[in-house]
Amino acid sequence: MWLVSSLASGTMRVASLLPSATETLSFVGGSDLLVGRSHECDFPVGLDHLPILTAQIVDFHQSGGSSGVDQAVRRALSACASQTDHPSGLPSGGGGLPESDDGWIAQGGLYKLNARLLRDLRPDVILTQDLCEVCSIDLNTVQAVAATMDPVPTIVSLNPTTFEHVLDDCYRVADAVGLSAQGEERVARLRERYFRAANFVNPFTQGPRVVFLEWTDPVFIGGHWTPQLIERAGASHPLNPTVAMEGAGAGEGQQAAFRVAGKSIRVPTDAIEAIRPEVIIVCPCGLDLNTVREETAKIAREPWFANTPAARSGRVALVDGNQMFNRPGPRLVDAFEFLVGYLNDIPSLIPEGFPWERWG
Repeated sequence: MWLVSSLASGTMRVASLLPSATETLSFVGGSDLLVGRSHECDFPVGLDHLPILTAQIVDFHQSGGSSGVDQAVRRALSACASQTDHPSGLPSGGGGLPESDDGWIAQGGLYKLNARLLRDLRPDVILTQDLCEVCSIDLNTVQAVAATMDPVPTIVSLNPTTFEHVLDDCYRVADAVGLSAQGEERVARLRERYFRAANFVNPFTQGPRVVFLEWTDPVFIGGHWTPQLIERAGASHPLNPTVAMEGAGAGEGQQAAFRVAGKSIRVPTDAIEAIRPEVIIVCPCGLDLNTVREETAKIAREPWFANTPAARSGRVALVDGNQMFNRPGPRLVDAFEFLVGYLNDIPSLIPEGFPWERWG
């Protein structure tokens, strides 16, 4: 009841620390409720005026590209795992966390949070995540800062691991900000788009073998919802395939939602050579299309890549990994439409303006 009355009076205030959460909030009609965002929240357009609550510690280009970022990630995760005491020399912020003089908290990871600004914005709801240690501010930090606020805001942590979870998160965000009815209507239309594209997939033919590169140095293969979407688009994803949930039988046909995949995994390049992929999709997490092009150029002449049937036949697609696939939000349906169109040679299905290009 409070949510509805608060929204009606225009006092509902939402802070988003995650790009996919911002997209989801906007999708259900809550853009006007945003009072703060992460530095990566760049969709939809028109958010530039909002205060920025996060910042990156590791810069892709300054770190030396894909390999350098991977090393930085490993160092950061190792430090977080072994850290028992907070670094000295900084005053204590929310929940005893070390806070710099200008209000920033850097909890040993890849990003930092402006705790002082978050408090000043006094959000009613904070949207964040606890799925990936690399993707955003960690949940414990957000909870610790929120606990120092009066009143304590509601924290909505989005942790989808499947395509269906992503749709469910649209409902969760809509419910949290008092837009339940509008959220249900918009998700229904999103599902219609998904099923419309799925109708173009022939279930009786064996589609191409796909390698989806979520990182290029070292090589990581896409996980969670990505193998689901690839297989539902009529292809196979042999290096990280979906498996049927316990008790789901084969999980095929109309039961495809009962087939799930694990997280992104690192694979040796000889494993890629061994499966002889017929399609390669290069979509490194967080990288725009220009950077994806640069990173692909570094691996394109290596035998494990150049000798694949995909590379020899020109079936290599570059996709903006900052915008598509790696953000678990409503635009995963755009990504699915792209897959169905590209893998089944139906270009009319690919959404207009989808950020991709053919390699070579």
